[in-house]
Amino acid sequence: MTEEVLRAFPQARVTLQDYSQPMLDEARRRLAPFAAQVGYAQCDLRDIAWTDRVGGPFDLAVSAIAIHNLGELAAMADCYRGIARGLKPGALFLDYDLFERFGGIALHTRMLWEAGFARVDLIWHQSPVAILAAHSAPAS
Repeated sequence: MTEEVLRAFPQARVTLQDYSQPMLDEARRRLAPFAAQVGYAQCDLRDIAWTDRVGGPFDLAVSAIAIHNLGELAAMADCYRGIARGLKPGALFLDYDLFERFGGIALHTRMLWEAGFARVDLIWHQSPVAILAAHSAPAS
């Protein structure tokens, strides 16, 4: 996904987060042609300080089949709050995940609202996966 973003937006700057150093090493190898545009953050989304390690604020955050791996709804809700805090006003969070495994789309939509997002839309669904688009509040 990162390769496609960088091809489509050649001026973009991307930060990849993972808890696994081997996964980040593989990403670094694969994304070598884009080295000047990519930063890496090794941290666990269960650690409250993960947002400090990732940086921001961001115009866009994307999660692909990741947040459900936290395994507990409370940890997912904390993660959504962290993402909301790390976005610029008017920014977007795209969450592609297996929502049906943990409470369903409606529950995750509510959790995103409760995390502070101003609008949440279901933009694609093909069971068992879906994409939710959560919009941060615009600047006042």
